[in-house]
Amino acid sequence: MTAPTTGYAPHPHIGGRVTVLRALAAWRMEWPGAPRVIVLTGNPGSGRSHLLTGFLMMCDPEFRKRLPLDDLDPSTVPPDLPAPAVPSAAGLTAAQVGWLLAEHYGLQATRIEDVYAELAALDRTVTVVVPDVDRAGPVRTTGEPARVVREVLKPLATTANVRLLADVPRELAARLVEGLPPGTAQVIDLDESQWADPPGLSLQAEALLSPEHGAPELPFTTDPATRRALAEAIGRRAGTGPLTVQLAVRSILASPAGFIPGDESQLPASPGEALDLHARRLGADPQTLRQLLAPLAFAEGDSLPVELWERLDSTLADKDMTTSIAGTAALTGPFVQSLQTGANSERALLQLLHPAIADEIRSGLPNVRAAQSQIAMALLESVPGQDWSKADPYVRDYIAAHTLEAGLLPQLLTDPGLFVYAAPVPLRAAVEAVPAQALGAPGHTYLRIAPLLPRTQAPTLARAALLESAFVEDELPDFAAAVHRLGLDLPWQTLWSVRLRNISEVTIGTLPRPAEAPTPVAALTVPTGTPGAFPVAGNSDSALLMHSLVQPTLFNEPGPEQLLRLSEQDRAAAQLTLLRGTDQLRVWDQSRQTVVASLISDSPFTGADLSPDGILVAATEHGAKALRIRQSASATS
Repeated sequence: MTAPTTGYAPHPHIGGRVTVLRALAAWRMEWPGAPRVIVLTGNPGSGRSHLLTGFLMMCDPEFRKRLPLDDLDPSTVPPDLPAPAVPSAAGLTAAQVGWLLAEHYGLQATRIEDVYAELAALDRTVTVVVPDVDRAGPVRTTGEPARVVREVLKPLATTANVRLLADVPRELAARLVEGLPPGTAQVIDLDESQWADPPGLSLQAEALLSPEHGAPELPFTTDPATRRALAEAIGRRAGTGPLTVQLAVRSILASPAGFIPGDESQLPASPGEALDLHARRLGADPQTLRQLLAPLAFAEGDSLPVELWERLDSTLADKDMTTSIAGTAALTGPFVQSLQTGANSERALLQLLHPAIADEIRSGLPNVRAAQSQIAMALLESVPGQDWSKADPYVRDYIAAHTLEAGLLPQLLTDPGLFVYAAPVPLRAAVEAVPAQALGAPGHTYLRIAPLLPRTQAPTLARAALLESAFVEDELPDFAAAVHRLGLDLPWQTLWSVRLRNISEVTIGTLPRPAEAPTPVAALTVPTGTPGAFPVAGNSDSALLMHSLVQPTLFNEPGPEQLLRLSEQDRAAAQLTLLRGTDQLRVWDQSRQTVVASLISDSPFTGADLSPDGILVAATEHGAKALRIRQSASATS
C-alpha cells in the first residue's frame, strides 16, 4: 500500500502495490528466505501485467536511470543487476517461448526439449520473467496458456539454478507450483486482502481524473477536493480491480453529462457493471452495447479491421447495423481503442481495451458456438470468389480460428488455397487443435509439413511449392494439381514419390532400351533385400532400385550393370547445378546467376542428384521424390 506518512513517493507507473513490490524486490535480490519461484495471479483485470511492467522498469539497467528511485521505498527497489530474460508469452506458442530463452542465453539446443537441460547445465543463476501467460497462443481457443505452464514454466520452476517470476491465470497457478519443495514457490494473488491495494486504486483514479494527465476540465476534475472524493469512491466500488477503475473513469469522462459525483450507484464494481452502467447513463440498452462489442470480443490476433467489425455486427444482429454503428462512438468509446498496422497505414483497426472485457461479453452470450458459426460464415462470404489471394488479411489468417470454435474447421481444410495463403503459425495452431480422427487427408498433410513453413522466406510461393510436393508424397495428386491452378510461378512440379526407408545414395543415369532411345532413370542405393532392388556385384550390403526419372514406375530389367551414369562433362555443361546442404538443396542457374529452387526437409537429405535437363531427385530417411525444376521460375527460398 501507499501511505502518505511513509514519506516515500509511489512508483510513477504503478502508483501503489508496495507490499507486492517488496516481495518481488526480495525475490530479485535473492534475499534469504525469499522463494526461488513467484507466481503472480489474480482475476482478469487485476493489474498483473501493469504491475509486472512497473517492476521490470526497475530491473532494466537503462530504464531505471529514468526513475526517481531515491524517492521510492528502498525495500521496493531491486538491486542494479543485469536485466532478466523476459520472454513474453503473448501470442506465442510454448515452443516459441522456449526458443526465445535459448536465443537470450545463446544455447546450442536443436530440440526444444534440450533447452531446459542446457539451462540447468549453466554454471550461474538464470533469472527469467514470463509475462502475459493468459494471452499465450496465436489462436485464443487452443489452450496454449496451459501448455506454456506445462512445457515451459514447470521445467523452469523445477530447475535449481533458475529464478522464475511468471504472470499466470489463477486456474493455472496451483498447477505450476504443485510438487515443488516447501519454500520454493510463492503465489501472490492480487485479489487477496494481503496483496490488494485499495489506496492505490484511489490514486489510480485520481491520476486518471486529473487534467494534468489529459482529463478534460470539468467541475469534478479541476477541483482537487471533489476529484479526490470521487477517486476514493471509484476505488471503494472497484474492490480490487484496476481495470474497473480505468473503465469507470473512461466512462465518466467520455459522457460527463448527467453524472453525479456523489452518487456511488453510478460507479461500477466490475467490468461487466461498467458496461451496463455506461449504456444506461447514455439511455441505451446494455444488451445493445454488448452486441456492438461482440465481434471485437471474438477477434483473434491484435485487432479487427473496422470494416469487418461493421459487417460482423450486422451478421450477429441479423440486420444492417451500418447506420447504427456510425452513431455509437460515445457508447462504445470507453471500451475500445484504435490501432494502425504501420506508421503510414490508413487501415483502421480496433481492439477492446482489455481481454477481460472480451471475457465478460462472451460469457453473456447464450450460445458462443452459434455466434462463432455466424461470424465464420460471414468471413467466408467476404472472400472474393473464394480466392484466398484476394481475401482480407485478417480473414485469410484467422478464419481457421473462428471455424475451430464453431466446430467447422475440418470442412474448411480441403482448400489448398487456404493452406498456401494463410499465415502458417495461427493456421497450424488451429489445425493442431482438431482431433486427429476428424482431420481429412489434406489436413494431415498440412500438419506434417507445417513445422517447415515458418522457415521459408518467400511465404506464399515457398509454401505452395512445399505443399505441392507434400501432396504428391501423400498420394493426393488432385490437391497437388489444385496448387498449380492457383496461378503461382512454382519452382517445380513433383513428378513422383516413393516411400522407402534407408536410401543412402541417389544417382541419375540412363538405361539402354532395344530399338529405343536410352531411358533416364534414378538409381536409388538401398539395403540388400529391398523388394525390386538389384544386387550389386561385390557389395553384399547394398542394392540398386531402378526408378524411371520422369514416370512413377520401377524397372525390372535391365540390371544395374547396364546403368550409364552421368559424366562430369555432362554435369559441367548443364545450365543448372546442385548446391547441397544437410537439410536444404538449392538449384543454381548458372546463366542467371541465381537460385531458382530451394528444397528444405525436416530430416537430413541422404542422397540427391540433378539431371542436365533439370530433374532433381532427393532422398531422406523417409523416401525419395523427383522434382522437375522450372527454369523460368522466379528465385525462391
